[in-house]
Amino acid sequence: MNNKNVLRALLAAGVFGMAGLVLAHGDVTPQKVETTGLPDLGDEWLDENPFRGDSEYHDRAVEIGASAYNQNCARCHGLEAISGGIAPDLRMLEPTIDGDDWFKERVINGAVRDGAVYMPRMADYLSQEALWAIRTYIESVAPQE
Repeated sequence: MNNKNVLRALLAAGVFGMAGLVLAHGDVTPQKVETTGLPDLGDEWLDENPFRGDSEYHDRAVEIGASAYNQNCARCHGLEAISGGIAPDLRMLEPTIDGDDWFKERVINGAVRDGAVYMPRMADYLSQEALWAIRTYIESVAPQE
């Protein structure tokens, strides 16, 4: 084999190797979240985060939300909710009903642009309790003013 053929073979192996890594990214279906310790919130979506602030469930929601966020959100929104710029930095959401409105809109309807799914409809996969726990975790790591 001459040097050109060896170089071509190495280049082809590299390209196919990288393609294998991309295909090996894995299943991006949201992972189930165990919400034991949180109250059942029912099927009707609440308008405001029930675990915020003085809620007796706040600490448990942060604990569950941290795990759920890392399993389902971190790959796009960043570790510890610190965005790398690909997806919105969720720590910047207002910790009020206004931020809750935006959060609900996204987790219920997802984000689709020009037919491309940027974020799945997480409410199709995760319970209201799990999603509000994620919101509670995000608020717990947001920069304090």
